[in-house]
Amino acid sequence: MHSPRLLFLALLAAVPVAAQDAFPGLQKVLTAEEWKRAGLERLTPDQIGVIDAALIRHQAAERKRLLAIVENPVPTEPPPGANPAESAALRSRYWESFGLEKIRGDWREAPPMKARVTSWQGANRFALDTGQVWEGLEPIPFDLLGQEITIEARPLNNFALKVGDNALAVRVRRLR
Repeated sequence: MHSPRLLFLALLAAVPVAAQDAFPGLQKVLTAEEWKRAGLERLTPDQIGVIDAALIRHQAAERKRLLAIVENPVPTEPPPGANPAESAALRSRYWESFGLEKIRGDWREAPPMKARVTSWQGANRFALDTGQVWEGLEPIPFDLLGQEITIEARPLNNFALKVGDNALAVRVRRLR
């Protein structure tokens, strides 16, 4: 009987105090209707506490990740007087920060990326099992959830999403 409480207290101890102040709790974030529609009124206070602790941990990790990006941005321009090799290396690191290498040569030689869609994150935004998040530049007419998809390079550093080999291609861009 005491193990859920101990788990809850252990989770709270692992979370920074600053993040706890920033998150008021799931019940305060959701409207009464959302709370009921999600079926959360059936959970015990300990179970809700575990969910709150997980959200706090996630929020703290995201804050830390974003602060690292802000404090250590990847420069996009070489310093004045840099030699051409250093400039090329700098531009390459910029593309790598997005998980993409700059496509050199003919875009048709770039290998396609295959992945599975794990979730929708908006009307036209989806996440992959690789951790990447992509967004359609035009409406996506497919039900992608759980589908194996292919993302192919296109001219001018653009990308196209396909479901199956003979499917209609939809222009997409990578967000994360």
